[in-house]
Amino acid sequence: MAINENIQQHFRQSEIPFMQTASDWIERANNEYRPVLTEFLNGREIYLLQTLVNRYPNLKLATNGGYAGAEMKRGLIYPEYFEPQLSDFELSVLQIDYPIKFATIKHSQVLGTIMGSGIERSVLGDIITDGEQWEVIVEKTMESYLINSIDHIGRTKVKLVPIPADQILHVIDDSKVVNLTLPSLRMDVIIAAVFHISRNVAKELILHDKVRLNWFTYDKPDYDIAVHDLLSVRGYGRIRLIANNGFSKKDKYKVEFQVIKNK
Repeated sequence: MAINENIQQHFRQSEIPFMQTASDWIERANNEYRPVLTEFLNGREIYLLQTLVNRYPNLKLATNGGYAGAEMKRGLIYPEYFEPQLSDFELSVLQIDYPIKFATIKHSQVLGTIMGSGIERSVLGDIITDGEQWEVIVEKTMESYLINSIDHIGRTKVKLVPIPADQILHVIDDSKVVNLTLPSLRMDVIIAAVFHISRNVAKELILHDKVRLNWFTYDKPDYDIAVHDLLSVRGYGRIRLIANNGFSKKDKYKVEFQVIKNK
């Protein structure tokens, strides 16, 4: 189904392909009157999908990424009669079994190894750790493939072991809510204000590929950030815009962020 022009004007041009895919999911759920499961989505994509689902009074959206606070989640678009269960999200939790006392692995190594196995990013959820143990959340259909494909992360010999969903690692939420009044929602302005650095330093970080927007490197300091966008700034931490509360009396943006600073 083509996206209505009135809807398109409220979103970025780069988001239109996703909106088209999301509309197709919704139409399938609506026409076939059954639940439709999506791939893993980031926070911004879930927000866009929810916006479209809200236009259908007989449909609802549920999301699940394996644990409370997950960043990447699968969506389930379903009719009112349906009651979603955890099993409907078809998630698999894979524990990375490795010699903890003799080796150290990093998030970037885990992600690089998994992506290097030939899978699409959309079938991979969060990679979580308690500082020693590591677990990966993936689509159920990819479980066997990854178990058989991955036996090393870096130089460390590993084994992927499926575990029950109720045994997933307890992830501590160490984020803080920060309210700011800003002259614009430019990427460099936000990074500078949140991490208390100069605009020039923020620009350099962006131009030198040290900033990721929704998991993808983005090198335009003047790019405007939208609600539910996630910025990852190497060496500093992560910023999620969770609310845009309009303008102050001086015509500045009143915005609310969820911030995790690197320790």
